[in-house]
Amino acid sequence: MFKKILIANRGEIAVRILRACREMGIPAVVVYSDADRASLHVRLADEAYRIGTAPSRESYLVIDKIIGVAHSSGCDALHPGYGFLAENPRLPRACADAGIAFIGPTAAAMERLGSKTAARQLARETGVPTVPGTLHPIEQLDAALEKAREIGFPIVLKAVAGGGGKGMRLVEREQELGSAWRDAASEATNAFGDGRLYLEKFLFHPRHIEIQILGDDHGHVIYLGERECSVQRRYQKVIEEAPSPIMTPDLRRVMGEAAVGLARAGGYTNAGTMEFLVDAQRNFYFLEMNTRLQVEHPVTELVASVDLVKLQIEIAAGKPLLFKQEDVQLRGHAIECRIYAEDPGNNFFPSPGKILGLRVPSGPGIRMDNGAYSGWVVPTDYDPMLGKLIASGKDRAEAIARLQGALGEYYARGIKTNIGLFRRILSEPEFLRGEIYTKWLDELLARPAAGQPEFGKHRAGAALAEDAAALVAAFWYANHDAIPNKPANGSPETPSRWKIQGRQDQLAGIPER
Repeated sequence: MFKKILIANRGEIAVRILRACREMGIPAVVVYSDADRASLHVRLADEAYRIGTAPSRESYLVIDKIIGVAHSSGCDALHPGYGFLAENPRLPRACADAGIAFIGPTAAAMERLGSKTAARQLARETGVPTVPGTLHPIEQLDAALEKAREIGFPIVLKAVAGGGGKGMRLVEREQELGSAWRDAASEATNAFGDGRLYLEKFLFHPRHIEIQILGDDHGHVIYLGERECSVQRRYQKVIEEAPSPIMTPDLRRVMGEAAVGLARAGGYTNAGTMEFLVDAQRNFYFLEMNTRLQVEHPVTELVASVDLVKLQIEIAAGKPLLFKQEDVQLRGHAIECRIYAEDPGNNFFPSPGKILGLRVPSGPGIRMDNGAYSGWVVPTDYDPMLGKLIASGKDRAEAIARLQGALGEYYARGIKTNIGLFRRILSEPEFLRGEIYTKWLDELLARPAAGQPEFGKHRAGAALAEDAAALVAAFWYANHDAIPNKPANGSPETPSRWKIQGRQDQLAGIPER
């Protein structure tokens, strides 16, 4: 097993990986930018190293800096998390050159399946159905227009290196193609450093369903059921659940076997996800593969009783999977909400700032993968996700009931959150009946909400006292510049003392910064 693992990421996923490392008895090292020096993952890590200024292109996206930290801190493995460099084949290649194990697929497999166009080509070669569209990046707008006319509008532009809805645009009419092309290419360039696009036919009311797969270096590839990811806002997943309300054992088996076959064809190992669109007749079409851990992996973990991060680490260490496909048993139901610092009343604009009070829910069937704490300043430089709230139960109704209760307990002051959005979704009859599709949420938000309780209107006295304490703390903090700020050491050769300083501050009664 590995001696020490570098986590090349931030936020809740860095904390999630860090905890898995701790359970396995493996020291975890994290990296951070200037904007993240007080982040939770820095405070919890065994060691933390500064890698640059706030812009990700000067910190989290700089492979040389990350490899340098891994090398100098004595790490023999690196976990990329999701986002940033997680699907960039240059990172596993750099790891190999440095003699560091990459906790993920090989660079070659990432290129074969992580590239949207290459994966679609391989899917067609292996008999997995795909949505009509281009198999190669389109370099010029004129060529895109010609292909779109051939396929027929509406079409969807997608980033070749993309994910998470970035670099994606729905184009309903020919007149919209030019501006959508420029916007998508610009967004893809900023997000992934690769502005190339391809296009697909837009399907009416499809569901977005994905299959989690695992493969080891000993020839074993299995699937762990599906996740329903149809509740999306502007192509960004908002709620995920497992299993899908429309799934049948036969459809799960067929989709699972298609995903496994495609993974085998691409020589894929470690954890990955095959994404599909499913139409009303339950025909499925391969969309793309995510060659990494997914944000929504907890719902699979809860229904399949596995720890995907630990399995990733074991696979990267050369261990075989200790269970076979026939051993996989899915039990119960799990639903996840992505909690964001954003303002639903202002077109979901990010809501950075200092969290003056934070209380996360707990109780039977409740899991919170959190990356925030009271006193932390949500930075403006990154995706404003605070964490993930996951509820599980014996069936979908119980999971929904628990999630509704947990949302009522979630409390954050000082920033806006999208908690109210989830309350609305979970009260909608269509959602409760499982009648959802990829544009359902966008259509729901276009309708006026009715009878939604104002968040915080009936909060308990304890919460109000917490508000007051937080405000006093914030005022005190704002007027006491003399308090020594003790950030993590910026030298890549010296471990951070920030975690220790945080503990000392807590013991001394000093508000967290």
